Formats: sequence, structure tokens, C-alpha cells
Amino acid sequence: MSAKTLGIVGGMGPLATAMLFEKVATLTQVSKDQDHIRVLIDSNPQIPDRTAHIVANGEDPRPELSATATHLEAMGADFLIMPCNTAHYFFDDITKDLSIPFLHMVNETAGHIARTFPETKMVGVLATEGTCKARVYETALENQGLTPVTPDAAMQNHVTDLIYKIKAGETIPIDGFMEAVDALKAQGATCFVLGCTELSVAQKLYGFSGPFVDPLTVIAEAAIRFAGKKSVPVI
Repeated sequence: MSAKTLGIVGGMGPLATAMLFEKVATLTQVSKDQDHIRVLIDSNPQIPDRTAHIVANGEDPRPELSATATHLEAMGADFLIMPCNTAHYFFDDITKDLSIPFLHMVNETAGHIARTFPETKMVGVLATEGTCKARVYETALENQGLTPVTPDAAMQNHVTDLIYKIKAGETIPIDGFMEAVDALKAQGATCFVLGCTELSVAQKLYGFSGPFVDPLTVIAEAAIRFAGKKSVPVI
């Protein structure tokens, strides 16, 4: 029986979308090209900024998000994933007109943390201002019995700056970002979720290590399993 066809609701941003596709390809156990999952990608950079809508009542991204998802279904996708943490705030609106499954990256990540870090009680959330304001990760983590910890305004500015510099194709020193991590450690966090896909990109660019959980890796592995394949163990 052939594997299910995966659809990726992408473009938020394009680099994160490309990284997710790379993870799906590299984490799937294969011996030849034909063993890989068929992947359909709609990288739609015209989806309005999700944080701008949540924080400052900017343009509503839901019409473009829904259109991208339904486009992938019409193209033949059997299930969907989306490499944008903030956009999961609109998950119910995106999925209401779909007839195919849509794996929820944030919920998958919260469940992964609970299983992988059983001693962890407090989780540092490193994400966009919109994700934090909408309590996207807070709700998912609390549902797993975990306590989320978010940066204060000054530390959040460091995280936001790194995210939007990466979106702009720029690099900056990560001293401020690591300062935000240390501040969350001081509050009791022992594990940290990279709750913005640009932070997943940042980890690859800067090579920082530690108890960081990358939702792109989590959702790639979940998609591989859902498609009926096995994933390569992540060291």
C-alpha cells in the first residue's frame, strides 16, 4: 500500500517551509527515491502576518490560510501540516472546511515534551509576541500538565528581533536571545520550546544547543508516521 500524500501549508516563512521539507526527506527511513513520501507544498508568502493581526488588528490571515489548505486538498493531499506556530491560533478556522486530517504542530510538540522530558515541570516558551499573546503554547502545555514560562517585555524584544531579522534574511548576534533563555532558566524552566519556525532556522544557523525542542522536527516525525513510514532516530 502506498504512503499517504503530505500537504504542507507553507510560506510562513519560505525558509522554514524549505527546512520542514528537508526534515521530512532526511528523517524518513528509505533505501531509494521511491520509498519517500509524496509531498505537495504551497509556499504562500502572501499570507498576512499572523502576529500583526493578533497584536495590532492587522490584516486577517485566515482567508489566505484557508485557501492554501483547501488548495492542497484539491491537489490530492491526504493530510496536512503547517510550519508556523502562530498560525495554529487560527487552526479551527483553517480546518472547518477540510475533509482531510490536519496534524496540529503545537499539540504534537507539547505531547512530545511531556513524553521526552518526564522530569520537566516548567517549559520556557520562545516565540513571537502573537503566539505568546494568544497563549498558543501555554494552552497546549497546560493540557499536558506542564507550566509554561514566557519572557518579560524586554526579553521578548530580543526574541522578536531575532525572528524578524531571520525573516528579512539578516543575521544578528544571538546574545539577546540567549539572555532571554537565561531569564527563563532563572524562573525555573528546564526545557525550551522553539515556538517560532524562524527560531528553528536560527538553531541551524547559529548552532546553539541545550534542552531545546524544535517543533519542525516533531511535526516532521509525526507526518512521517501518519503517512505510514518510519523515521530515522534523532540523536
